[in-house]
Amino acid sequence: MKTNRSFTLHQWLLASAIFSGGLLATRMLVTHTIEYIFLPWNLFLAFIPYAITRWMSARPDLFEHRLKRFALLAIWMLFIPNAFYIITDLFHLRNVHSAPRWFDLLLVFSFAWNGILFGVISLRRVELIIGLDRGPIYSLGLIFAVMWLNALGIYIGRYLRFNSWDIVTGPFNLMIEIGDLVINPLENWYAWGMTGTYALFMTLLYLSLKKMGESFRI
Repeated sequence: MKTNRSFTLHQWLLASAIFSGGLLATRMLVTHTIEYIFLPWNLFLAFIPYAITRWMSARPDLFEHRLKRFALLAIWMLFIPNAFYIITDLFHLRNVHSAPRWFDLLLVFSFAWNGILFGVISLRRVELIIGLDRGPIYSLGLIFAVMWLNALGIYIGRYLRFNSWDIVTGPFNLMIEIGDLVINPLENWYAWGMTGTYALFMTLLYLSLKKMGESFRI
């Protein structure tokens, strides 16, 4: 029963992603532009942490190998900010005017919503994988810590223009920028203000969706 329910969820997520892709294809055909062509790529990056945790959930033997589990969770942590970063693509609405504003709002929001769903489901799986036996306080601490890192990743990606690959291709520049944020917090109040606010919002969003799902269980 659990496998069938999980597969049905995966199908709905796929249908939602196809709907978003259809909106983008329609826009490109009508306007003859490739604006927002970056949205599928951003959604693919958001899909990666979802795919990692889906694979982990189907491989209980991984729990017996701490090193493999740690390595996979480390990779997951590098990509999970992409699932929530896509929220900030709404910023582009103010710069593009080749289609009705209502259509572009739905287009960008649908991609952002899919990214949020990938992130929420992925985080829920991680919570179950490593926090099931630790109690609610530990789980809440884990969730806020992950969301805080997500929010920091969103700021680094949107304003400092780094991405997940830079941890390998340009780690020194990335560490310098993060070091400056840590060493000079007052000078970087904008960054920390955004990080804290987004972390709190995404934590509330995750917990609300989690409790909503639990309340509809029969």
